[in-house]
Amino acid sequence: MTERTGFGSKLGVILATAGSAVGLGNVWRFPYMAGENGGAVFIIIYLACVLLLGIPCMISEFIVGRHGQSNTARAYSKLSGGSPWKLVGYMGVLTGFLITGYYAVVTGWCLQYIWASFIGQLQGTPDYFKTYFAELSSDPVRPVLWTFVMLGIAYLIIEHGVRDGIEKASKMMMPTLFILLLIIVVASCMLPNAGKGIEFLFKPDMSKMTGDVFLSALGQSFYSLSIAMGCLCTYASYFSRYTNITTSATQIAIIDSVVAILAGLMIFPAAFSVGVNPDSGPSLIFITLPNVFSQAFGAIPIVGYFVSLLFFVLLSLAGLTSLMSLHEVSTAFFQEEFTLSRKKAALIVTISTAIIGAFCSLSLGATDTLVFGGKALFDWFDFITGQIFLPVVGFLTCVFIGWFVPHKVVREEFTNWGTLRSEWYARLFHIYLFLVKYICPMAILFIFLHQFGLLE
Repeated sequence: MTERTGFGSKLGVILATAGSAVGLGNVWRFPYMAGENGGAVFIIIYLACVLLLGIPCMISEFIVGRHGQSNTARAYSKLSGGSPWKLVGYMGVLTGFLITGYYAVVTGWCLQYIWASFIGQLQGTPDYFKTYFAELSSDPVRPVLWTFVMLGIAYLIIEHGVRDGIEKASKMMMPTLFILLLIIVVASCMLPNAGKGIEFLFKPDMSKMTGDVFLSALGQSFYSLSIAMGCLCTYASYFSRYTNITTSATQIAIIDSVVAILAGLMIFPAAFSVGVNPDSGPSLIFITLPNVFSQAFGAIPIVGYFVSLLFFVLLSLAGLTSLMSLHEVSTAFFQEEFTLSRKKAALIVTISTAIIGAFCSLSLGATDTLVFGGKALFDWFDFITGQIFLPVVGFLTCVFIGWFVPHKVVREEFTNWGTLRSEWYARLFHIYLFLVKYICPMAILFIFLHQFGLLE
């Protein structure tokens, strides 16, 4: 096995990989998905899906990455013996690369909102917040510049390597993210009538349990853990052979789920406090929440000012930790496949994704020439990666590990080459193999068919 520079500590492994999973999918997508799908019922199903689907899929990517000890494309190629299965790795790299471009646009909006909060612009009527976001997203200059800034920050971290870049940054950003999240949760839960929001999150109404809610929770568990983007596989290539991948996957899934639930506690008590409907969709964080914070803390404007500012700092950190891991997927690929220096590989990825990001941003209103088939280029990138590439790569990875890779190889990685010999691990391995062979592929297939309206 080729030695590579890897993470320097167990804490580094957990925080960096958790940072990859913890992103806008937790702080943005999870709350509005929970709002649209019954609150507590959605959370219960989501947690069950993380356990039965998310963790086995994550372990599968860890096995490919650590065994390959190389970028995602080469790792799949090594484990497949050069068979057509190697294309799954290339597809994972492509998915991560494309997501990096348009994801940077959204994280760039967060930076603009930090600035707007800082100078006191995020105050006004609900219509003001709608107009503000519409004007920002269609502006031909500001969002493009913020996209470049966010990718530039990611570049400065990535170019320093795994230990001095990704690991150091994660050790600073992840605890900061948790502290900010807890501060806003406390402020939100102390508002009048906040109890209704807490009840919505934690008191299940079983009448709201439907097939749609189940499949939505299944999909969210898959997407929130950054599965099939190449991130987990790439980070696992930096794991040592002593890293317990089952324990690591479980710890990361717990951190990811805790952040998602805390995000709900941050948003719903405040929303219920001012009578705002929690099922506000993707516009939740850029239109609804600034309005919620403005109203909820109207009696103490200085508190509203700081909560709004901290919230968008939190969002930017969550976005940056995920953007780092997405960037690293492509950087590792270019560095190893084309024998480039890390700085040169990172620069190629930064410039090319910045171009993608600029076009995606301009497609949202600055020009009509980037709208195809009634969809903006930004929406096409989101649709193709999120609804096609992610489920396909996830499905094929499960089939690859469960049915193609020799079970002896999978067992060796799962048990750290037999050093984890307890009877518990032997049983756990058989449970894992059953899930990855049968349950995970079927679940991913259901998600795929459901989102195209082929399964009700």
